[in-house]
Amino acid sequence: MTDGWVRLPPVSMPMLAGFGRIENGCAAPLEIVGASSPAFADVSVHQTSIVDGVSRMRAVPELRIAADDSAVLEPGGLHLMLMQPRAPLQAGGTVVVEFELKDGGVLRGEFEVRKPGG
Repeated sequence: MTDGWVRLPPVSMPMLAGFGRIENGCAAPLEIVGASSPAFADVSVHQTSIVDGVSRMRAVPELRIAADDSAVLEPGGLHLMLMQPRAPLQAGGTVVVEFELKDGGVLRGEFEVRKPGG
């Protein structure tokens, strides 16, 4: 995981979004099948897309990343949905997310907490 960040909302909300780049430097593909964080009650991967002119979000049950490739999590596209923070977050802090892999492994990512618009 590189360049991970979480955007603080302008007012307290029960959901936040996480962004960054998940890199697979292995010779084999990896498949992310879940995610969790001690900082949130629920974490999932989502994809935003435009359907009939309307922005829609849907959960991505499996995220496959080819060998020596990466997945970019960015506003308006693939991203993390971070639901129900367990405690208030502060700009400059760090959120840890563990990605569950299909083969039973775990990929750990750190996300910097940023102010809105920052």
